[in-house]
Amino acid sequence: MHPGIIFFLVILGSVLFHIFTPWYWTDIASNWGGMDDTITLTFWIGGGVFIAVCLFMIYCVLKFSYKKDRKVEYKPEDKKLEKILTWATTIGVAALLAPGLIIWNQYVSVPKNALEIDVMAWQWGWQYRLPGEDGKLGTTQVININDDNPFGINLDDPYGQDDVLIQSDLINLETNQPVKILLRSVDVLHNWYVPQFRAKMDAVPGIVTYYWFEPNKIGEYEVLCAEYCGIGHYAMRGGVEVQSSIDYKKWLSEQETFKELIAKQQKIEFGNKKIVKNNNFLLNKEIYKEE
Repeated sequence: MHPGIIFFLVILGSVLFHIFTPWYWTDIASNWGGMDDTITLTFWIGGGVFIAVCLFMIYCVLKFSYKKDRKVEYKPEDKKLEKILTWATTIGVAALLAPGLIIWNQYVSVPKNALEIDVMAWQWGWQYRLPGEDGKLGTTQVININDDNPFGINLDDPYGQDDVLIQSDLINLETNQPVKILLRSVDVLHNWYVPQFRAKMDAVPGIVTYYWFEPNKIGEYEVLCAEYCGIGHYAMRGGVEVQSSIDYKKWLSEQETFKELIAKQQKIEFGNKKIVKNNNFLLNKEIYKEE
């Protein structure tokens, strides 16, 4: 088969695969339609360059095929061609980078009315912290993280007392309410990703990364970890349910606050001490009888 035909079939197959592929992105459920537009633009520019290069190769194969009487022309440089290629490459790269930089600027420019949500990642699960009635999250320190204080909230910070704790892989969000995701990790790299939201970012141990989005379609969505984090990476999944304002407020009112968690732990601790004290009393009583 002639090489030119092979190149043509490669072009045709690639274009048809892109048009009719069954593996395409999911329906969008957030404000980040610009992400899809940027990716589409990248496909068009990259695809156009790919087709142009392949067509040029077909042209070269056909025009410069071996002929007995043809002589090779030595042309070490062509300033005109070099200028054309330099400018074409510059414009192409700028066209690829500019939309991405614009979207990135929007991605990290959080609206003032955004609800902050602390997303804590660990091998291999998620847990969440939302602001309470005061509308502010309490400050945290890594050194404070333990079984009794899973988020490391500073006990002397009044803003942290009413923080709502979701010690579960499932979280609810209010539709049409901008959300600022604050990502933390207690061990290795993770990445909180909901494909329908078109937004994700790495959770890096030791620092807080962030981005924002606005869920705008009521429904249930799957949370994935988009950064390999060990042997349990495949199972590090969760869920997000986007609800109406009424349903969300009802759900939020049913969740436990940090203050309530502390009170519950103190009650359990007091009960355990009482049991130990009673056991010691009975033990001493038995010893006294034996004597």
